[in-house]
Amino acid sequence: MAKSGTIYLVGAGPGDPDLLTLRAARLIEHAELIVHDGLVDRAILAMARPDAELVSVAKSRARHTLPQDDICALLVREALAGRDVVRLKGGDPLVFGRGGEEAEAAHAAGIRVEIVPGISAANGAAAAAQIALTHRDAASVVSFVAGQCKGLAEQDWAGLAGKGRTLVIYMGVKTAPQIAEKLMADGLAPDMPLAVIENACRPDMRVLRGPLAALPDVVEAEAVKSPALIVIGEVTARDTVALAQLAQEVAQ
Repeated sequence: MAKSGTIYLVGAGPGDPDLLTLRAARLIEHAELIVHDGLVDRAILAMARPDAELVSVAKSRARHTLPQDDICALLVREALAGRDVVRLKGGDPLVFGRGGEEAEAAHAAGIRVEIVPGISAANGAAAAAQIALTHRDAASVVSFVAGQCKGLAEQDWAGLAGKGRTLVIYMGVKTAPQIAEKLMADGLAPDMPLAVIENACRPDMRVLRGPLAALPDVVEAEAVKSPALIVIGEVTARDTVALAQLAQEVAQ
């Protein structure tokens, strides 16, 4: 019986190849099979060796190349055949990346799994936009939520955002009107500042700012498309660039 391969659940980071971990870069460069998401930048896929097999399992809100159960089955099947499989995911594999489901499927089949963390979309986008997710004067709590979760209207989001808190919403472009309505219904002030960060860590990145009540209008008027994150909280109103420049001037 052939020895099973290893499944590597690898975080590709927020887009820029320079933000890959060394471990991720080495695995990509040596992999014979890479199963990747649609959010993985082409420049990262170009790092694969010429004879590597690249399999896209890209997902969108309306269309999945493969259902999640089929992706898990693909990974298990290839590993049981003796192949090492790099499962490449945008951001971090365990932050809204369904890496936990894939690891469970592999463990159930007796397959060795290694998880290689990546810079999460939230961390990458906030850094690129120079937004401090936590700040001693503005926020000591950060929450991550999925904007496309089922039963959005029935969930209690009270306390996730507000004074001293930062809320980061993944996959919230299509449901921006419902998100704004939900947060205000749960008590968040309509003038709470926010930022929409589109294509973070890429040359065409955009950072759009406004109050919570204007979120649907901003998304529609600016034709925001995924990948995009919504960051809500007082930290988005702080001009960290200007503050950093001021600190340098004072130091001089």
